[in-house]
Amino acid sequence: MTDYQNPLGSGFDARSTASEVLAGLDLKGKRAIVTGGHSGLGLETTKALAEAGVDVLVAARKPDVAKIATRDIPGVEIDTLDLSDLASVHSFAARALASGRHVDMLINNAGIMACPETRVGPGWEAQFATNHLGHFVLTNLLWPLLDGGARVVALSSAAHHLSAIRWDDVQFEHGYDKWFAYGQSKTADALFAVHLDRLAHDRGVRAFSVSPGKILTPLQRYMTRSEMVAQGWIDEAGVSIDPTFKTPEQGAATQVWAATSPQLDGLGGLYCKDCDVAIRAEDADAPFVGVKAYAADGKEAEKLWRLSVELTNINAF
Repeated sequence: MTDYQNPLGSGFDARSTASEVLAGLDLKGKRAIVTGGHSGLGLETTKALAEAGVDVLVAARKPDVAKIATRDIPGVEIDTLDLSDLASVHSFAARALASGRHVDMLINNAGIMACPETRVGPGWEAQFATNHLGHFVLTNLLWPLLDGGARVVALSSAAHHLSAIRWDDVQFEHGYDKWFAYGQSKTADALFAVHLDRLAHDRGVRAFSVSPGKILTPLQRYMTRSEMVAQGWIDEAGVSIDPTFKTPEQGAATQVWAATSPQLDGLGGLYCKDCDVAIRAEDADAPFVGVKAYAADGKEAEKLWRLSVELTNINAF
């Protein structure tokens, strides 16, 4: 059996930008939905896709803020979406479905990281609910617009190394740790892509998860300066001092590559990093490199899908 979770030799790397990976591609007339496409990596994704001729629908929790952030980008629409509120997800999806426009790329970019313990919906842990369940419901509801040919990209992270799915306490009801909760949610994003691809590839829909790398963006909103100094990310003046950090344009490149690259034609369910398919963590010689086995496991992915259906009562398949 061929193991496709190996680098392709794409010709791009950690320093490639979103615009660079799109160079030479004819994307005019394509349609993309980018959640959180007005801030951080999402904004750079929106800019690059729009410049390449893609019509982008930005799904934003604060549409007024999104309109200001994207006002100079042609071909962009804004609509309201709060991933932590499933009523909002249903409303957004209903409006998108009413338009009848096929979606070629769904980039599930939005997310929260290392927030204080927060409960949403029926008591769900906020990071799992927002980063995974909100996007799970959104993707399933949008299935009629994806069916027949689309790419779905789920934003994972090297932080998935921090935690597998905690089957005995997914909602962190017995002791909360903000980093383990974030790690679990990023494992969930990777597993979501694995099983969605399994379910949807016969209909021309392929799914990928990506690690964008380390980038200073509004994702760090819940972290104090002292925490980031202690991590070695910035100095006391707030200036980045970690040479492995990417610019936002570089950080957005992998999700844009996964959403558009012909190098991935015929492939799916893979975890990508630095504009290429990532290695398996077991083959790496450093921590937080590659994808952990538990985040690429088909049985784990199917089990998570079943749990997500049970929690949300949504399943397009």
